[in-house]
Amino acid sequence: MRWLFDLLNSSIGKKITIGIAGLLLCCFLIPHLVGNLILFLGADQFNAYAHFLQTNPLTPLAELGLLALFLIHVIVTLYARWQNWGARPVAYEMSVSKGGRTIGSTTMIYTAFLLLAFLIAHVATFKYGWRSDFRNEELFERVMEFLGNPWIAGFYVLAMAGLGLHLSHGFQSAFQTLGINHPKYTPLIKAVGLVFAVATAAAFAAIPIWACWLGGAR
Repeated sequence: MRWLFDLLNSSIGKKITIGIAGLLLCCFLIPHLVGNLILFLGADQFNAYAHFLQTNPLTPLAELGLLALFLIHVIVTLYARWQNWGARPVAYEMSVSKGGRTIGSTTMIYTAFLLLAFLIAHVATFKYGWRSDFRNEELFERVMEFLGNPWIAGFYVLAMAGLGLHLSHGFQSAFQTLGINHPKYTPLIKAVGLVFAVATAAAFAAIPIWACWLGGAR
C-alpha cells in the first residue's frame, strides 16, 4: 500500500483526489437541485419530499458521505496550495486550460470561500432551523421565511453566481487532471461544463428570487 500513499501524497495524486471529489460533488448537485425545485409545486409537495428525506434511513449515510467528500475536496485543495505557496512565491493555480486563464480559474479561491460561507448558513438555517419557529415538517414555510428576506435572498443569488464561476472552471479542470484531455473531446467537455455551470447556478438562483418576490407580494 506504500505506492498508494506515495501517489496520494504526490502533486498529481492530490490533483486527482481533488478532481474526483469535485466531480462527485457535481453529481450530488443534480438530485439536490431537482429536489429543491419541488418548492415551485407548493408546500404540500415540498414538505412531503422533505419528510421522505428526513425519515429515510439512508439519508444520514448520504450526509456523512457528502460531508466526507466536501472535507476531502477542501482540505486537500488547501494543503496543495499551502505546499505550493511554500515552494514558490507565486500564486498556485490548480489547472489552467491551454486556452489561458478565465474568470472562473482566477477566482476559484474566492468563490470557494463564498461557497463555504453559504454552506454554513444553508445548513444552519434549513437543516437545523436556526432562528426559525417552523419545525422540520414545515420546511417549505421555513425556506420561504428566510428567502423572503431580500438580504438573505441576495446573498443566496450571489453565492449561486459564485457556484457557477467555480463550476465553469472546476468541471473541465477535473477531466483534464484525470487525463481526459484530447483535441477531439476537450472542447465538448468545456462546453458541457459551461452549460452545466450556468444551468445549475441559474436554477438554484431562481429559487431565492421567486421566494423573495412572493414574500414581497404578500
